[in-house]
Amino acid sequence: MNNCIVILLIWNIVVLLVYGLDKTKARRSKRRIRESTLLSLTFFFGGIGAMFGMILFNHKISKIKFRLLVPAFAVINIVITYFLVAFCF
Repeated sequence: MNNCIVILLIWNIVVLLVYGLDKTKARRSKRRIRESTLLSLTFFFGGIGAMFGMILFNHKISKIKFRLLVPAFAVINIVITYFLVAFCF
């Protein structure tokens, strides 16, 4: 169980850093990370990291798609994680 929590923590830090990298690329007019990639990372248990990335880097907050999907994915991630920890371990 502890390993799963550590893996989720590391994954969310990676997602946070990817959002930061995309923001840096945006500022420097470099080739960006696709929105579909960012949302996929968010969906696959990276919701908390993505939310922190959006807030910390002020990134993608004007996009309605991100303002709706990222919090929704975060809630889904939390619920699934809760049930996995509570009932499977």
